[in-house]
Amino acid sequence: MPRYGASPRQSRPRSGREQGQDRTFGAPRLLWMGLVLVLALALALALSDSLVLWAPAEAHPLPPQGHPARLHRIVPRLRDVFGWGNLTCPVCKGLFTAINLGLKKEPNVARVGSMAIKLCNLLKIAPPAVCQSIVQLFEDDMVEVWRRSVLSPSEACGLLLGSTCGHWDIFSSWNISLPTVPKPPPKPPSPPAPGAPVSRVLFLTDLHWDHDYLEGMDPDCADPLCCRQGSGLPPASRPGAGYWGEYSKCDLPLRTLESLLSGLGPAGPFDMVYWTGDIPAHDVWHQTRQDQLRALTTVTALVRKFLGPVPVYPAVGNHESTPVNSFPPPFIEGNHSSRWLYEAMAKAWEPWLPAEALRTLRIGGFYALSPYPGLRLISLNMNFCSRENFWLLINSTDPAGQLQWLVGELQAAEDRGDKVHIIGHIPPGHCLKSWSWNYYRIVARYENTLAAQFFGHTHVDEFEVFYDEETLSRPLAVAFLAPSATTYIGLNPGYRVYQIDGNYSGSSHIVLDHETYILNLTQANTPGAIPHWQLLYKARETYGLPNTLPTAWHNLVYRMRGDMQLFQTFWFLYHKGHPPSEPCGTPCRLATLCAQLSARADSPALCRHLMLDGSLPEAQSLWPRPLFC
Repeated sequence: MPRYGASPRQSRPRSGREQGQDRTFGAPRLLWMGLVLVLALALALALSDSLVLWAPAEAHPLPPQGHPARLHRIVPRLRDVFGWGNLTCPVCKGLFTAINLGLKKEPNVARVGSMAIKLCNLLKIAPPAVCQSIVQLFEDDMVEVWRRSVLSPSEACGLLLGSTCGHWDIFSSWNISLPTVPKPPPKPPSPPAPGAPVSRVLFLTDLHWDHDYLEGMDPDCADPLCCRQGSGLPPASRPGAGYWGEYSKCDLPLRTLESLLSGLGPAGPFDMVYWTGDIPAHDVWHQTRQDQLRALTTVTALVRKFLGPVPVYPAVGNHESTPVNSFPPPFIEGNHSSRWLYEAMAKAWEPWLPAEALRTLRIGGFYALSPYPGLRLISLNMNFCSRENFWLLINSTDPAGQLQWLVGELQAAEDRGDKVHIIGHIPPGHCLKSWSWNYYRIVARYENTLAAQFFGHTHVDEFEVFYDEETLSRPLAVAFLAPSATTYIGLNPGYRVYQIDGNYSGSSHIVLDHETYILNLTQANTPGAIPHWQLLYKARETYGLPNTLPTAWHNLVYRMRGDMQLFQTFWFLYHKGHPPSEPCGTPCRLATLCAQLSARADSPALCRHLMLDGSLPEAQSLWPRPLFC
């Protein structure tokens, strides 16, 4: 899930200093101001993302915008604060050249951090205590990233002064290599024979355990995460946090996760579990490595306790590290590396994973294994595609060689005649553009081999359709995005169960159906009530799907375009049975439907036919505004 930030109920940060500020450009002052700028941008980007993918106050579930759009909102405020309104392009490039040289010669992390805290407070990015804590967490890594030459002077000045001074495109295009083996003709899977075995796969994602959750605390505090010891008591006019969780910017107490796992009986039995990360809470401004490891070991032990011998296959979420989203590629060594986290994961998950899977997990947080004969499971570290992983500013070209490794795994599976499942945390449509487009190419090339894809991260219940690259019209794959266990923000706790073509010779291993279960917090928090995890819906039955192949999901999007009642059903389930009180009007509905077609990042063409169809003339006013920036 996106990081943290102001509550959707709070106003956006205001501009900085008033007119009349000092507009002189002393080189030493600007040297440090430039370094602070980089850190402030990183913090502001993280904070802006935590407004979540849907804003409950406005009921607009827009996907997260990429760096350029968010930077265009942030940079003008920074220019005001620094008094850089009259800065010329040549002077800017000279100053940033000096910044690069100066920092490499003598990086002063403490000085950069102190100034960044002041700037965070001045821009009202977060409450003062959060500003201080989050800067102290980020400053060392961010200065190290800058020291490794993140921005050229042309890129930095293009960011500050516009495209006439330089080009802000450090995430340049790149391509992975596909084998020369010709792609087999597309062959849609055949329905399983009546009576064929069916596997039940439990899917857990975004558990977000809050160690400091406390019943009765303020659910609408000033901090990015509430319902906790430091949140204070709510006003007398408002109730405090519920015992099992709360419909607000709050995560879950351990007892709710325990209730989830202990109440799985009616949904089982399970053949295996896919678990796609985000274990710690959203209190990212003061997390330590010790906090993250405590969450990892505590929740892993809880899962093992209640699931016993059922094999569990995890994936790495963006919240597992600290600072949040910080996943350096393997060439970063020493204390800045992710070795501390991957080693702990390998130790915690050793009972579930074979030796070769543990080896690649320790290197880059990804792995492959064979749960059954004929099925290959690939767990990707989607943090290497993340828009918020600031380590990718050094080099975003196929970090850790993960996509090239994926191609090798898929080609080997095709050669053997195996089918493949992919699990990961961040969905491909939410990734950096080049990563996402390369992944899209891979999915298209191996459509016959790739049986299913499973992701989390958005906390809501949705999907992403893949199309042939030539026409973007033939649905060839679908990624399922399951809802979160956590309530963050304003949701019921939930989990998913997938019915999969089972373990037998010739199985397609495709998804046959899925079921979603929730805990209704309104009922559960009633005095004297016992928590009851209940079936919310079954996909095929509720949506009238003939099957769960890609074409069925494509057709569902277009059916919802013209059927308001069907869309409202989807909107209700999208939010796990607790939608925003505000209605979802036409812009909201179009954005929601387009998001289901957005498995390729920054590709508005995927929605062109949906939005420009004559049956929705109001869509003309939204185009060509990019929805997926």
